[in-house]
Amino acid sequence: MMSLSITSPSGTTSFTSKINISKSSFNGIRIPKITLARAPNASVSSLVVKMSKREEELKEIRTKSTEELQEEIVDLKGELFMLRLQRSARNEFKSSEFLRMRKRIARMLTVKRERELEEGINKRISRKLDKKWKKSIVPRPPPSLIKLREEEAAEEAKEST
Repeated sequence: MMSLSITSPSGTTSFTSKINISKSSFNGIRIPKITLARAPNASVSSLVVKMSKREEELKEIRTKSTEELQEEIVDLKGELFMLRLQRSARNEFKSSEFLRMRKRIARMLTVKRERELEEGINKRISRKLDKKWKKSIVPRPPPSLIKLREEEAAEEAKEST
């Protein structure tokens, strides 16, 4: 076993490594695999914060009814579409919003599927229900576009007076 210590201004971080030589039928040169494992004294506070935020978001999603989830999924997909339009038009946008929205949509769809499984709805029926639901969606502008239009209308009203 090999150990390595790195000194930084914030403290000392130590790594331990194990050299594993894999057994195979290959008769050539064997390259040992070195796996690094963090020492137990390393901090993991940022990981804990991320997990707690995720858990809070899941609790919030689970408190909503299925209809509210479907409404919010439609709104988020509209927002995602608006972000794609902004990107294609080379306007300013936050690229991190893509990942955040996609993950939020995925979490909502997961909760929706969990509820279907609790009700005993199998995969085949679930897909039929999804097709019906998608056909029943009435196209409407996403909330950000509605807000933008309201702000523009307010500015025009302010200028006209």
